Amino acid sequence: MKTRTRTFTAAVIAVAGLGVATYAQMKPASSRPTAIVYKTPTCGCCSLWVDHLKANGFQVESKDVSADEVRAVSKAAGLKDEGASCHTAKIGNYVVEGHVPASDIHKMLKEKPAIAGIAAPGMPMGSPGMEQGGVKDAYDVIAFTKDGKTSVYSKHK
Repeated sequence: MKTRTRTFTAAVIAVAGLGVATYAQMKPASSRPTAIVYKTPTCGCCSLWVDHLKANGFQVESKDVSADEVRAVSKAAGLKDEGASCHTAKIGNYVVEGHVPASDIHKMLKEKPAIAGIAAPGMPMGSPGMEQGGVKDAYDVIAFTKDGKTSVYSKHK
């Protein structure tokens, strides 16, 4: 009897987990935030980050452009070179640079801080789109303003 109960419980948990993912993907497009992602056409980790956004309730428009064009978007928003990564997105009134977790983006959109955007500088291992088995770097997501000021927005371990 215990084996049946455990099997049933595992099945319910598995189905419930699928239901949550399916719900996030089935929200009407009009209720999902739109992300316009600027990336180079050959960058695989950028495509994985796009998949991460889609799985977390974002409607994504992906634009394949040159690396210089990617950098121009975040630079125009005030992000200095040391904050740069491999892709940039415009989401609402904000710029999001690099492998920022969707949870940080949702938080920013909800709280509406007076910043130009957030960035995960470089390409930290274990961040969304940069998963490499169990390897995870600790990294900070930084907030930046149009005039180039930065502060730590969130920490990831």
